Amino acid sequence: MKQLISVLVFAFAMQCASVPTAKLPVKSTVTGTAVEYKLDGKTYEGFLATDTSVTGKRPGILVIHEWWGLNDYPKQRAKQLADLGYVAFVMDVYGKGIIAKDHVEAGKLSGANGDPKIILKKIYKALEILKSNPNVDGNKIGAIGYCFGGGGVIELALDGADLKGGVVSFHGMLGSKNLTAGAKKIKSKVLVHHGADDPFIPKTAVDTFIKTVTEAKAPVTFISHPGAVHGFTRPGSEDHGLPGLAYNEKADYASFESMKDFFAANFK
Repeated sequence: MKQLISVLVFAFAMQCASVPTAKLPVKSTVTGTAVEYKLDGKTYEGFLATDTSVTGKRPGILVIHEWWGLNDYPKQRAKQLADLGYVAFVMDVYGKGIIAKDHVEAGKLSGANGDPKIILKKIYKALEILKSNPNVDGNKIGAIGYCFGGGGVIELALDGADLKGGVVSFHGMLGSKNLTAGAKKIKSKVLVHHGADDPFIPKTAVDTFIKTVTEAKAPVTFISHPGAVHGFTRPGSEDHGLPGLAYNEKADYASFESMKDFFAANFK
């Protein structure tokens, strides 16, 4: 397989607007609806975003939320994907109505879903729901994830899932226990956006991830954003009062534009 891994220090030359990308407007025809579903007897509630002005089947993109749970942030990201011409489905990892009140609860909730077998079972259920939507071309699927969800989409790639659109991780977890064995199984293209100064991801984990996927000749592109810490795409990250968690405008815009180009190229 052709070597596709690239480690980049992303120099973003474009003039950034003052508004974070998560707050950019979307067309009035973009709508979002709650989707209730069950898995192993437990009720979950995802969020489906579509552009009602678009007809016919189109690519679908799965969205995996941060450790906070399915709040307004991933819903807005799904609407933005719908605005770009996709059908987006935000999966619910924790269960209907369960959103962390603080970082302590978020740690417990995400930790309870940290085993790859647990999160993968939930991801594959969500992919079934996305593919079953009548507006979705089941052969054209991609996935994105933030923080905890960023680790989730990497886990999906390590499991050998073959998604035409590939997967994009934003400030995601990199230390999967499946990394060594899974790197050689990667079929989907993987785009990783990482904060170069992220204290939540040890440098050893970053180095190991890059070394492992490089040696496996996996189709992974790793982009490191100088000066960015954890949560760099999320406006107000610093309001949680956690050192090393903050929004970064340049990294936000650079990663957002990169994601758009990534999907546009893969879905051709």
